[in-house]
Amino acid sequence: MPSSFSLTVLCLIVLLPFAVGIRLIPARITTVGGSGGGGSNGFNKLGPFMEAPEYRNGKECASSSVNRENFVSSSNDPSLVHVAMTLDSEYLRGSIAAVHSVLRHASCPENVFFHFIAAEFDSASPRVLSQLVRSTFPSLNFKVYIFREDTVINLISSSIRQALENPLNYARNYLGDILDRSVERVIYLDSDVITVDDITKLWNTVLTGSRVIGAPEYCHANFTQYFTSGFWSDPELPGRISGQKPCYFNTGVMVMDLVRWREGNYREKLEQWMQLQKKKRIYDLGSLPPFLLVFAGNVEAIDHRWNQHGLGGDNIRGSCRSLHPGPVSLLHWSGKGKPWVRLDEKRACPLDHLWEPYDLFKHKIERAKDQSLLLGFASLSDLTDDSSFL
Repeated sequence: MPSSFSLTVLCLIVLLPFAVGIRLIPARITTVGGSGGGGSNGFNKLGPFMEAPEYRNGKECASSSVNRENFVSSSNDPSLVHVAMTLDSEYLRGSIAAVHSVLRHASCPENVFFHFIAAEFDSASPRVLSQLVRSTFPSLNFKVYIFREDTVINLISSSIRQALENPLNYARNYLGDILDRSVERVIYLDSDVITVDDITKLWNTVLTGSRVIGAPEYCHANFTQYFTSGFWSDPELPGRISGQKPCYFNTGVMVMDLVRWREGNYREKLEQWMQLQKKKRIYDLGSLPPFLLVFAGNVEAIDHRWNQHGLGGDNIRGSCRSLHPGPVSLLHWSGKGKPWVRLDEKRACPLDHLWEPYDLFKHKIERAKDQSLLLGFASLSDLTDDSSFL
């Protein structure tokens, strides 16, 4: 490993067989992937990324118990906001932009703790990904967990889009096992989102009764389309959800009570539907249908502003989409089209330019003639304070 990347890495077994945790001791690296990096460490093909600005707490923020010497935090610190995301080479640029957006708009950015789930056999090792995150966000509070793909790979069925078959797409099913037991609550975010509002507002969602997750619901959606005719014609399967008044929700943004999740064995309940899918095809999409079957009708409804999803178009063409009516706190490029791909290919959709100011990819920034113009695009506070973007 080149001396310019002098990071001490300690691998800890967290809860086999689900994950191994990596904690990083901080080192300050200005950029990643430049000419000074060695070819063998994987940085060149992933970067380069610029170092993000420092985002600090205001005086009104509660002091967290994060140890600045080794970035170890007391996970049950009530001042912390826990955010879980996946981390891989294909969606790395999106993940970096998502983190940047959360920090930029957080009222207390130093109190946000990120839990990154990285695939064991990704083309870029979890160690390299960890170093890249640290170099881009030198003061970020985070931990990386290695997701053991063999945990789920035999449960995955073919999907209408190959990306949905990635084992890491199912890591959200295992958060209760992967994350430290002291983490009792977490916000799960997909890698293709940006927030334009304070993440603390989402964190403060109250999960009433015995509800395990909260998410924006869409009860006008045609729930039947998410399952095959084989499901609906089965004499028993539809009866399992008949009394739930199910509504569609997108699993890319969820508030999760991990205590109730673990106590209710919800990972096993999701796996049971996946096992049935292997025997009898009952749905065509990846990790979403099992969540709908287990939770639909018992989800804490969160304001739609927290998941303006579908901006990546459908799963086949990835065509341009417009925003749903109403205010916006989070934009989500679910679907085939990803903003960084369309921007690089010079076929960007109008809303992709709202993602661009959070992009820390160095080549993009070097091409920008007026960075202040781009950053001006990112200030959406006026829009989120109004009743609608439209």
